[in-house]
Amino acid sequence: MPIFYKEVVASDVAAEVSTAWWGYANAFSSLLLAIMAPLLGACADYQGWKKRFFALFLTIGVTATIFLYFCAEGAWLYCLGVFVIARTGWAGANVFYDAFITDISDHREMDKVSSAGYAWGYIGSIIPFLLVILLITSLQAPDAAEKIPVLAAQLSFVIVALWWLLFSLPMLRHVQQIYFIPTMIRPVWSAWRRVVDTLRQVRGRRNAFTFLLAYFFYIDGVDTIITMAVVYGVDIGIGSSTLILAILTIQIIAFPCTLIWGHLTRFFPAKRLLQAGIAIYGLITLLAFLLPSLATRQEKTMGFWLLAVLVATSMGGIQALSRSFYARLIPPQQSGEFFSFYDIFGKFAAIIGPFLVGITGQLSGDSRYGVLSVLLLFLAGSVLLSQVKEEA
Repeated sequence: MPIFYKEVVASDVAAEVSTAWWGYANAFSSLLLAIMAPLLGACADYQGWKKRFFALFLTIGVTATIFLYFCAEGAWLYCLGVFVIARTGWAGANVFYDAFITDISDHREMDKVSSAGYAWGYIGSIIPFLLVILLITSLQAPDAAEKIPVLAAQLSFVIVALWWLLFSLPMLRHVQQIYFIPTMIRPVWSAWRRVVDTLRQVRGRRNAFTFLLAYFFYIDGVDTIITMAVVYGVDIGIGSSTLILAILTIQIIAFPCTLIWGHLTRFFPAKRLLQAGIAIYGLITLLAFLLPSLATRQEKTMGFWLLAVLVATSMGGIQALSRSFYARLIPPQQSGEFFSFYDIFGKFAAIIGPFLVGITGQLSGDSRYGVLSVLLLFLAGSVLLSQVKEEA
């Protein structure tokens, strides 16, 4: 999507302007959901409402993704508007998807179930990714200088939307809400009151609140590493074909590795595994800092591949175990409310890391030090996580 937006839709717009608006669109969609999430989460805890909200945001996201088909050269404001709606639908559906973990698994199985969900998500994303690449290469003219064919990109959005809808059907048909609270006479007003009460409960539940603070820092570091990887690779001279292959490889490796992380909870506490995952990402940060100092492009490429493999081994594990670990710290009948705050912490965390990288790199005059600053996020997250007591 960002490549199509930059190369085609906003090709006649100044680079700094189109990039700025892309950032505004992403930030606005995150802010929009962060504002809505507490109320939606509170409403979703009513009997039968959780799946309704999941279906609502699924419909919004799928429909908006299909409407991205109509993005054309020069229609960049339309494209950004539809993108905001699609991204809000995707993120909103994920709030309720995450909250269902308390309905489909007990405390003993949560780590395994959460890991399996992330793992199959990674492997499932490979198929539409390959279909899109095949479509682009088949429609690309020999003299196109690697520019994405407009029709191929437009059809790609339709493929993604249909894939998303198709594999959401089992969720809609077979997953049921087990834990709930009775529906009130004035459900929305009552939900607002419960949002305030839940915020007090979150702060009162020291374990859950401390974990959310730890999660805020370390997941920000994880997201920053993932989102900056391709850009950083371009900066140090990694070729575009290598970057695309690396993205595909990460998805493939992440599948079995995420399952392994879930299996390891049989032998090690989830908290210890989370700390191990944070340590691995700390190592990734240090290696990324050292990568530009390598002498040759071949050495840098090999170093980049090492980073890609390390990211793939830990990416799904730390996300999956975070979700299941948090689920054990909250009351299952209020999972919608509590997971809405979990999502808010994750959304607002995504702002800090890129800003830290940017300001540190700008002040130091070297982007490597910007990357190194991410280590502070992992250190803060690790220290806070050490204060959390693991519950059976």
